[in-house]
This record gives sequence, structure tokens and C-alpha cells, in this order.
Amino acid sequence: MRLRNLATFITVARLGSFHAAAQQLHASQPAISARIIALEEELGVKLFSRDKSGTRITAWGNQLLPYAEKLLAISQEMKAQVSQDKPQKGSLRIGIADTLAHLWLSSLLKHWQEEYPLISFELTSDVTPTLIRQLQNHQIDLALMVAEQSIPPNLVIDPLCSYPQCWVVIPSHQLANQPVCSIEELAASPILSFPRDSRPWHFLQQYFSSLNEPPVIHTCSSVANLLTLVRQGVGIALLPKPLVEESLKSQELVTLQTQAEPPELAFCYSWRLDDDRVLPRLLADSSRAIMQFSAAG
Repeated sequence: MRLRNLATFITVARLGSFHAAAQQLHASQPAISARIIALEEELGVKLFSRDKSGTRITAWGNQLLPYAEKLLAISQEMKAQVSQDKPQKGSLRIGIADTLAHLWLSSLLKHWQEEYPLISFELTSDVTPTLIRQLQNHQIDLALMVAEQSIPPNLVIDPLCSYPQCWVVIPSHQLANQPVCSIEELAASPILSFPRDSRPWHFLQQYFSSLNEPPVIHTCSSVANLLTLVRQGVGIALLPKPLVEESLKSQELVTLQTQAEPPELAFCYSWRLDDDRVLPRLLADSSRAIMQFSAAG
């Protein structure tokens, strides 16, 4: 998502005119139109309606405008702070949960590269307990991870986003057409999950704790591999809904209805209190703004 396109969108929205925006931005009107079209195609929504009476912002445009302004403000703060404190060179080490990497890493890295073309980003994907240890041991500078109830006092933590979870399985599975699945019926099939000691793994331990015969739970650290295993009929999985939306639309997978709705999976960002650099915090804030902006679209 190019910042220039966002800035153009904000200018057109404020002035209510493509022509006036072109004059203010010292660009041709076709160039302004091309930027807005590119943004609309990326978001999949119409931001302005144009007719003989003029240019009007749509409901989608009004909904997205505050997020665009927030992203631009964060970008300007980034440039101001970093130019005052340190040159825009060097590297930043970022640890990210595999779910967030699967959903957002490309968008985040493109945005960060545009802001800091001379900074190299060292990216690692792991479970939250490992990312917390790496933060404490100064092995990474910023973590985007699953939220935990207990966080060491030397770390700063703020909420990032949360996603509903759903049970998924291939359409040919014996439970696929079941109106409501009991815990016992779920436990009769192998369960696919994230690694041991992750928050989803602990939830499953508690969920099936009342059974005399708990299910066989296979764990995998890779979201891509988990999705492949489910699609190939290896077992049932409880996964964040955005991960499986495409598979549900194509009917490669179906959701299972259970007696109790699984909880949402919350994510957070964190960095060390003793890290006096402003860049980790600004990158964290921009991550949240990007996710909220796209979710609203």
C-alpha cells in the first residue's frame, strides 16, 4: 500500500475534487485518478463516486479515511523521529507469529521498506514463548505475537489484533454434515494444532481435559503445512478464520459447529523497556494501523 496513494486519497477527500487535489499536489488530474484507482483496486472497494454534480466520498471512503490519516501521521512521525535520533541505516530484528506472517508479512514489509529503504529487516517466525525469550535475550528488537496472560515486567506490550477461530475439516469427513459436534466426536479424530506450549495448544488441553480418552494431537509450527495437512484429510484443526477463508470459499474445507464457540485468538506487539530507540514502537504502531485499515476495507 503506497503512502503516496493514501496521501492523494486524503487530499481528494478533504477538498472534494480531483481537480483541486491535482492542483494542490502539483500533479496532473489523470495521475490523481490513477492513484485512487490503484488504491481502490488494492482494497476492493469504491472510495469516491463521480457524476455531473461532482465528486463525493463513499461510505467505504468515510470508513477508511481515519485509518489513512493515522497511517500517514505514523509515517511522518517515523521520519521525524528517526531523522532526529539516528540515521535511517542499519538493521532491525523482528520476531513474528507464523499466523501473522502468513496473513500480513508481505504488506508490512512493503510498507516498512518504503519508509526505510536503507534498513535491513531480519525476520524470524516462532511461537510466543520463544519470541519472549528472544526479546529478553536481546536476540530480537520487536515481537508481533500471540497475546499471553503473563508477560515479563521488562517488556512493553500492547494489543495488536484478534481473530475468531473455527474448527475446519475436509468435506468428506464423517463430521462434515453433523449439525452440532460434541467434544467426544471431535476427539475421535486426530487434531492438528500449533506447537506445544502455544496458546492454541493450551486451549486444546483444557478443552478436552474432561475426557477419559483425550484425542491424538499432532502439532506443527508452520501455518502453510497445517493448512496442507487439513486439506489432505489428516485431521481436524482449530484455526484463526482469516487463515481458512479462501479454503472455505472454494469448499476445500468446511466448518464444524460445536456446542461452545471457540474463543478469539488475540495478538499483541512487544519490545524491551530498556530499548530507547523509537523505531520498534513506530513499526509496531504502523503494523496495527495497517491491519485495522485493511480490516475496515
